[in-house]
Amino acid sequence: MSKQALIQRDISWLSFNARVLQEANDPTVPLKERIRFLGIFSNNSDEFFRVRVAALKRMVEYAEKRKRLNMHMESDPQAILDQIQTTVLSQQNEFNRIWDGITKELKKEKIFLVDENHLTKTQQDFVKTFFDEQVRSNVIPLMVEGLAQMPYIRDKSIYLGVVMRKKNNAYQQKYSLIEIPAKAVGRFVILPSKADEKHIILLEDVIRFNLPNIFSYFDYDHFEAHVFKVTKDAEIDIDQDLSTTFVEKIEKGLKNRRKGKPVRFVYDKEMDAGLLEYLIRRLNLSRKSNIIPGGRIHNFRHFMDFPDVFSSHDEHRIPFTHPDLQNTMRVTDVILKKDVMLHFPYQSYNSVIDLLREAAMDPFVTSIKITAYRLASNSKIINALVNAARNGKQVVVMLELKARFDEEANLEWKNVLEDEGVKVLLGVPKQKIHAKLCIIKKRVGTRTIQYGFVSTGNLNEKTARVYGDHCLLTANRNIMADINRIFYYLENWQTGIHHLKLCKTLLVCPTNMRKQLEALINIEIKNAKAKKDAEITVKVNSLSDATLINKLYEAATAGVKINLIIRSIFCAVMENKKFKHPVKAISIVDEYLEHARVLIFHNGGKEKVFISSADWMVRNLDHRVEAALPILDTTIKQEIKDIINIQLKDNVKARTLNNELSNNYVSYAGKKVRSQIETYHYLYQKTEKQIEASSN
Repeated sequence: MSKQALIQRDISWLSFNARVLQEANDPTVPLKERIRFLGIFSNNSDEFFRVRVAALKRMVEYAEKRKRLNMHMESDPQAILDQIQTTVLSQQNEFNRIWDGITKELKKEKIFLVDENHLTKTQQDFVKTFFDEQVRSNVIPLMVEGLAQMPYIRDKSIYLGVVMRKKNNAYQQKYSLIEIPAKAVGRFVILPSKADEKHIILLEDVIRFNLPNIFSYFDYDHFEAHVFKVTKDAEIDIDQDLSTTFVEKIEKGLKNRRKGKPVRFVYDKEMDAGLLEYLIRRLNLSRKSNIIPGGRIHNFRHFMDFPDVFSSHDEHRIPFTHPDLQNTMRVTDVILKKDVMLHFPYQSYNSVIDLLREAAMDPFVTSIKITAYRLASNSKIINALVNAARNGKQVVVMLELKARFDEEANLEWKNVLEDEGVKVLLGVPKQKIHAKLCIIKKRVGTRTIQYGFVSTGNLNEKTARVYGDHCLLTANRNIMADINRIFYYLENWQTGIHHLKLCKTLLVCPTNMRKQLEALINIEIKNAKAKKDAEITVKVNSLSDATLINKLYEAATAGVKINLIIRSIFCAVMENKKFKHPVKAISIVDEYLEHARVLIFHNGGKEKVFISSADWMVRNLDHRVEAALPILDTTIKQEIKDIINIQLKDNVKARTLNNELSNNYVSYAGKKVRSQIETYHYLYQKTEKQIEASSN
């Protein structure tokens, strides 16, 4: 098969975001969750423009330079941008249609999102008082016409573009911009209303209502105000100045990010034409700048935190403690005897925090080493590590400062940790540290005991409630030896990458994982050609690596059965007459974010099962430090396989990934299987059986 038989990654990602939009459109999903999915869709779109569209725009500029030099480029970034623009406009129309339907559903539940023109007298008085007491000090109008330079426009904020006029003189007018202080005040204001009703007003409408008050000194009597937002290039350029430290380079990059070029301008389509033209000109936008007309409301990402004003509440599944860790005083004692696999968000993340808390207090623990990519805002992980340092332990934290959009937060955590005596590692040039690893060393008599964990997910107790991940707590000597090797590299990367090459149990990027994966696929191809059973199951967030996709093509052509569970980017063309078996390729979008990576190879009947931090993308396999862990315990291996088999049977929230990117729901006769609910029941029932067996 031609190596060109790939779906363009950005178009594939838009197809994933369309699946998120499908959840918002699903009437079987609770109304609060449907609104949350609109918020997720909006947030995803913002990041897509800040990162991918911005990168494509830079490629367009680069392509034009290469064209002048008669240099060839394999793809046409402008053609991709044009396709993105068409797709995004179509999705925006669908978004608006869904939101209109949801507002009607809200009204049926007597929940009303009201604007400044539809307030009762009581509500008007409330809004005036609320503005004076909570909002006024956070509002600074910018009279932009008198400014030589356009003021800085934040790309995570929304703005009101205000037109002020006198009714008897339409030509005498002024423009002003007001940043909506949603971060300081909150986006939603609950109004006084009848006992059986809930009335909510958005913060921008509170400000709209008070415009005559805000601009009273101008003596204008007519005001129009419409929302707009600007999305900017989020790339951080790391300068090569040898006189600055890496931290200083990140700090400088964050400041320069403020100056990023606009990549999208979204506005209320009812905006005054003169103001719109003025903003486009002052922001140096062009027809190629993704100028997108929309409805009255923007920055729907805030709707992920829509007020809980609903009369009916969905029965939420509460995480439960792993059966091996129930009725025990210490997590550590269990881990030293046997491996424990935690499955989030079904099982409680507290077990991980407890493990670190125990280590922090244990007088025999000498050191803790851990990698951190994205942390919770009030991190219990950090608290445990700080307490460990205060108790005299050697604590080493690999804190990835290049974690996109978490750079600023991680810089703050760096200062907190260093102030407490923690040794903070800041990464490796031109690599991101994405592996999720922890090793704890404990001195018992004359022996040193090592234990810790390997995870597919971030050390973030907040996202662990909504992200599907796996985490193995273990004292396996071979695994600990490899984690030691990885940390030795992270602490001594200047001496070379050969430390990573010494890993014998873990598959590690960027050294041996790609080669090992190809070797495992080759075994399946060999067995298929020999008429033996051959099967590969891959669950990752993204599949875009051309080399591994072509190996899967080769395997499917040879007769290997292939199952793929891919959450977002899927660049493979998996419908082909040359394949001896139809490839099962699905994507599951549901209440929880499917974040885990799992690999299963039949391997001639001696199955190999891995959990991994790495997606099958060039950036992960070649430019990051990642780790894939072989599952050695037969009970845990079967548990992972059972969960994957439940997901492969999903016919409620699974979509078929086909060549046309049509996102059709998987459908077959028989029992309805919603995999996230079935997984919860599967694990919960196992817990009950194990507890019952141990009590008899």
